[in-house]
Amino acid sequence: MSRVQIDPPPRYRERPSRTVPGATVWTRTIGPADDAPVLPDGCMDLLWLGGRLVVAGPDTRAYSATAAPGTRISGIRFFPGTAPALLGVPARELLDRRAELDDLWRPARVRPLTEFLAAAADPLIGLDRIAGDVAAEANPADPALGAVVRGLGAGASVAALAASLGLGERRLHRMSLSAFGYGPKMLGRVLRLQRALTLARAGIPFAETAFRAGYADQAHLAREVRELAGTSLARLLTRDRTAQAGGQASGA
Repeated sequence: MSRVQIDPPPRYRERPSRTVPGATVWTRTIGPADDAPVLPDGCMDLLWLGGRLVVAGPDTRAYSATAAPGTRISGIRFFPGTAPALLGVPARELLDRRAELDDLWRPARVRPLTEFLAAAADPLIGLDRIAGDVAAEANPADPALGAVVRGLGAGASVAALAASLGLGERRLHRMSLSAFGYGPKMLGRVLRLQRALTLARAGIPFAETAFRAGYADQAHLAREVRELAGTSLARLLTRDRTAQAGGQASGA
């Protein structure tokens, strides 16, 4: 009788949120010797970790998970600039932080949510439902924030973007601190890094990646990746290949 090989479940999976436009729900299981960092992406996440609800603030540098191997983390990643309106907390207060939700909200509000998730058969469905309920009660994010993300994501300068939105650069900076945690120049760097990673992961040579992503040259790309990701672009791609071989991708 032949032996059937059953592949282990993937250590990372994601899908679009069914309740919050632009959001993504995901789950990640920490693997042995897991050194895949969470890279800055302009987003904030609500995490379900060890029976606790935790908010992952916006990052300015790579964040390495400290959970033990085998730990499962589930989360919902909000589109850049939208989480502060849902959570009622300016993004700048959570910059480079992971904060317990009951430190941001009244514990009496958080307790039934943790009980609901603890009883849920699938934390992703539970997180999606919670986020949808919160979004239905919250004031929507300023629509201008989407234009900021699209403009900077396409490589627009801060001055040109401010002019196109009819905002002064100081007002754009204040708006960005509240919505993204940092100013538009830093957000532009983060989004440019993500553009470069997308190109490099598609097999585009590094020099062409630098040009197409908006860097001055390949050396500029290398410096920015090192500063924001804490390692080289080649090392990041090697981690990607290793993660794909093991069925894993990065998560917050």
